[in-house]
Amino acid sequence: MKRLIMPQFVYTGGTFFKEYAVLTEDDRIEEVGPAGTLKTQYPDAVDDYWENLILVPGTVNIHNHCFQSLLRGIACDRPFLEWRDKALYAYSNKFTRDHIYQGAVFAFSEMMRHGVTTVCDFFYLHHFGVESDEIIIQAAKDVGIRLVIARTMYDWTGAPKGYVETVAQAVDNVRAIQKKYNGKDDMVRIIPAPHSLHAASPEMIQAGHELAKEAGTGFHIHIAEEKFQVEDAKKRFGGLTHLEILDSLGVVDETLTIVHGVWLKKSEIEMLGARKGNLAYCPSSNMFLADGITDLPAMLKNHVTIGLGSDGACSNNRNSVFEEMRMAALLQKANTCDAMCVNYMDVFSMGTENGGRILSLPIGKIEKGYKADFVGITTEDMSMQPVSASLEQLLPNIVYSMQPSAIRKVMVNGKLTVNYGKNLTVTEEEVLDAVKRVMRELEAE
Repeated sequence: MKRLIMPQFVYTGGTFFKEYAVLTEDDRIEEVGPAGTLKTQYPDAVDDYWENLILVPGTVNIHNHCFQSLLRGIACDRPFLEWRDKALYAYSNKFTRDHIYQGAVFAFSEMMRHGVTTVCDFFYLHHFGVESDEIIIQAAKDVGIRLVIARTMYDWTGAPKGYVETVAQAVDNVRAIQKKYNGKDDMVRIIPAPHSLHAASPEMIQAGHELAKEAGTGFHIHIAEEKFQVEDAKKRFGGLTHLEILDSLGVVDETLTIVHGVWLKKSEIEMLGARKGNLAYCPSSNMFLADGITDLPAMLKNHVTIGLGSDGACSNNRNSVFEEMRMAALLQKANTCDAMCVNYMDVFSMGTENGGRILSLPIGKIEKGYKADFVGITTEDMSMQPVSASLEQLLPNIVYSMQPSAIRKVMVNGKLTVNYGKNLTVTEEEVLDAVKRVMRELEAE
């Protein structure tokens, strides 16, 4: 079905246009242009007025752990290892199939309310094998969000047993779920994700890289998040730092997306850029866990493609990419004492089109051929005012001042999923009731 979406303003090609419209057919954008022209050209299209709304691309959450939404508020303001043990490790093995499902519904529903239309979930609760992955796929379908599973490959036996697989088991499981979904389900994509240098052996990391090459996808891995992790790796790998270790394994290329990258040397950033690697940047999580500050200006200088992630909701503790845009820009300005080192246009691109580029999906732009993933933001919310005739304040206001109350509509894959602040797929009441029940069960154990 052809639909003509007519908002107050449309953001396309890096500019806001008034009296523009977007023609969609089913799940894709067919045309973007003056509303009057498109109405004349496509008289049979269904008119869909998004009054007083700014139409921007749906945001892309490039790194999340959905189950961690159930652990929000637990072990806050603790050192990294204490946080890990008291939150993640203390609760992980208690999760049932229903807990995994309800945690994912909770995370995805909150994200979508805040304008996230695609999430890459770095998922490692494999108590039930591939069935665990199927559970969060079902949750994403029920919520209506587009899902990329960074299917974690983890063989460090010091972790909870539900995380751990052998290299052979991980390879078989990733292949099996890729075969089922990649190229066959438009809303689901599976990519390999060796967890990190402390939780995935060299053999596991190389296996993840080979799977990515085999399937034509990228692969994700946590790198240089904490300073102590870098020092530990130096002891184990003859003085090499994290990206140097990955280079010695032959996996630093265009398929690589590093998560965090806080403690990288200048030469490592240069290598990442030269090899066309990517960064999943999670500024709020890095601040929350006192990790340090990733050198974003150096990343930009070296042409590293950067996407924004919320990370898990027990190390942030919010699930909004718009929030991460603001945090990314302000944190870098404070760190460098340079107001222009990262600007609002940079971070908006990181939260939208760059995420699509990293995931190799046609998302993050309002242009012909891209997916019909949109966020409608009202100009009538106080946080979005004032608006000048030149419209020059619109994008800065979205990045720096917008509150969640301004997000009125969300569309994913051509389907309206949020309407005037209400999720249309799974109601807030259902989500909250399930969360309360799950927490009673976990605490009883």
